[in-house]
Amino acid sequence: MPMYALGDREPTIDPLAFIHPDAIIIGDVHVGAHSSVWPAAVLRGDYGTIRIGERTSVQDGSVIHATSDKPTIVGNGCVIGHQVHLEGCTIEDDVLVGNGAIVMHDVIVRSEATVAAGAVVRNRTEVPHRAVIMGIPGVIREGLSDVVSIKHGAELYVENAQRYRRELRRL
Repeated sequence: MPMYALGDREPTIDPLAFIHPDAIIIGDVHVGAHSSVWPAAVLRGDYGTIRIGERTSVQDGSVIHATSDKPTIVGNGCVIGHQVHLEGCTIEDDVLVGNGAIVMHDVIVRSEATVAAGAVVRNRTEVPHRAVIMGIPGVIREGLSDVVSIKHGAELYVENAQRYRRELRRL
């Protein structure tokens, strides 16, 4: 897998994490146990810190970045969908960020919330616990998040990462 230090900034990957060989990890990036980073995902901790918790998936084509004063923190049990952009935000535990969503600076997505596919979450927005935010710009709907589906999705990606670790081979 392409993993790079940048000066004294080096990635820290838990040995139980799965990083697909076509993902790119640069700089101050920490990935927790049983988490997975999938093809074409880029986690670039060149200016700031990126932390991915345990049992979290960062799916294909997603870009996670941080600034020098705004780390990007993703909690445990999260599902970060395909082609998501996260930058300078905090995603608490058991959150789904749907495909193509953009979550920007100083956003906090509270536990068990959902960022709907394609949503744009503007700077300094707080998404409440178990809420859904959808649309451009994002509109919050309280109490609508499907927590059971989020936890199920996170578990499926833990299992899929184990399968890939066992069975993936380049031809």
